[in-house]
Amino acid sequence: MSDDPKTVTAKPKWKNIGVRAITALLMGGVAIIPFYFGGVFWMILVGLVAGGAVWEWVRMTETTPTKIAYIIPILGVILVMLGSHLEAYQTTFIFATLTAAIAALERIRRNGAIWAGLGFLYIAIPAILLVYLRGKTSGVAATGFKDLIFVILVVIAADTGAYFGGSYFQGPKMAPKLSPNKTWSGFFSGMIFAPFIGCIVGLIIGFSAIHAAIIALPIMVFSVVGDFLESALKRKLKVKDTGGLLPGHGGVLDRVDSLMMAVVFVALIMAVSPTLWPQL
Repeated sequence: MSDDPKTVTAKPKWKNIGVRAITALLMGGVAIIPFYFGGVFWMILVGLVAGGAVWEWVRMTETTPTKIAYIIPILGVILVMLGSHLEAYQTTFIFATLTAAIAALERIRRNGAIWAGLGFLYIAIPAILLVYLRGKTSGVAATGFKDLIFVILVVIAADTGAYFGGSYFQGPKMAPKLSPNKTWSGFFSGMIFAPFIGCIVGLIIGFSAIHAAIIALPIMVFSVVGDFLESALKRKLKVKDTGGLLPGHGGVLDRVDSLMMAVVFVALIMAVSPTLWPQL
């Protein structure tokens, strides 16, 4: 076989795959017990993730943030998590809105008030919905466990399919100005893999396999929207990653951006038209 560079077929580059896999396994190991028990344990874990995300957000949106710029949103996360755990959702959303307003007012003199206010809501609302969807009933038989594990695994499948499919097939970029690594081949790979995994998970947890596969498609699309939204925000703010806490993945926001938009979509579906969601 010729070693001429022109005749050698380029191999896919699985960038940081070992580090990414180890980090993902560690994250899963940390989350499994709180997710199993739900309730206060899950609320604490989601609160810690949301707290890390708002810390990253403040650091991203301001060069030299004040201590109070960190304290306000972190206190806001504590309040909305407690409200979510108590299932006082009307009060919880009032807390979220007030925190966003206070964070914005604190930034007015230094500019970036809109970033501070909307950024808190961008993180807090999905966090509230994660607690809401999981619920307080423990165990794998709990409806909240089944609903949310389905969403999480579909989002992981979409991300995994897009990563491997995009790396292998490569080809045209979806939106190079927003996210230079996203390709149409990755998108369509995710569209194939997400319903496939959704169907399998649906069969295991008691969903209709066909219904599970169908609903997995919009979940996958919204996960991509979440990914692109965060990419657009990072580009606007001129940062590469939201942080460096998770080796191979970047920051907390880099890891949960897809899930954030997916849970918003699922919560809306359940609220507006519950029959569209697979029934147990």
